[in-house]
Amino acid sequence: MSKPVSPMAIGGFTLGAVALLVIGIFMFGGGKLLNNDKITYVVFFSSSLNGLEIGAPVKMQGVKVGEVTEIALQLDPKTGRIYKPVVIEINRASLTSTRGGGIPKAIGRSEQLEDRDKLVAAGFRARLETQSLLTGLLYVDLDQYPDKPPLFAGLEYKGLLEIPGLPTASDAIFSTAEEVANKLRALPLDEIVQDVVVSLKEIRELLASDDIKKSKVALTKTLEETQEMVNTLNTHLPTLINDANKAVLNTNALVEDSRTMVQDFNKDIKPVLSSANKTLVAATTALNKTQDSMAMVSNAVGDTVGPESALNQALQSLNEAARSIKNLSDYLERHPESLISGKEH
Repeated sequence: MSKPVSPMAIGGFTLGAVALLVIGIFMFGGGKLLNNDKITYVVFFSSSLNGLEIGAPVKMQGVKVGEVTEIALQLDPKTGRIYKPVVIEINRASLTSTRGGGIPKAIGRSEQLEDRDKLVAAGFRARLETQSLLTGLLYVDLDQYPDKPPLFAGLEYKGLLEIPGLPTASDAIFSTAEEVANKLRALPLDEIVQDVVVSLKEIRELLASDDIKKSKVALTKTLEETQEMVNTLNTHLPTLINDANKAVLNTNALVEDSRTMVQDFNKDIKPVLSSANKTLVAATTALNKTQDSMAMVSNAVGDTVGPESALNQALQSLNEAARSIKNLSDYLERHPESLISGKEH
């Protein structure tokens, strides 16, 4: 006769199963369910994803800030192009502001879009980098590349906001090399080579021509004559310089002597000119009085002392001479150097 099953044993077994289930959920994904403090984005990479695995780190400036949670492929049936969306999760706790607090959590879609646009405007782009050359594993480098324009794929993947992706450094090098190769292939290399050959032939013929030979001879002769002239100039240059220096010194001495003579003459001529000027003034006054007196007695003595007489003409000549001497003395007083340099015209 079998023993009846105890209700307590059944209840204990059920509770144990539930406990194991809860523990399993916490161990294999319960953390994700309870921890919603993460920022999720999608990146559409154009480079090969060989070496990128789920769980690969997402780094910023070499510091792990998240991980890759999903890798997928999308096929466009119209163009046949394959897109490679990669979902990344960024741990908000790994980023803090300069004020010491954490990054505020965006609740609504508009706030999330605003935060994403700020990151893109700050230059943040996603690029695949190699973790190790031995293993070939890749990680996502989320860093600032302000010189790279943001290129969005513009595709929808599970309603996630997109972070612009960049090709890997090796892909960029290969792409640049391919562009250069395409440009080189587009060049008319055959024509260029033919033109170079023709140009070299013409240059060879020109160098071997008689005109070039004559030009070489003439150039050699000119150089020799120039060398002789330079040697002669070097030989006589010290003498010429000494003579020039002596001439300059003599000229300076002559100028200084002339200046001294003019100054001395100016000192000596001033009293003479002043005395002559006074004498001429007195003579002019006397002549004027004599002329007036002669005019008064002209009626009495007749033509002998008349206006047209020889005596009157002599007196007028003497008056003009006195005026000329006065003008000369005035000019010499203003320009004593004219005695040496001459009167300016």
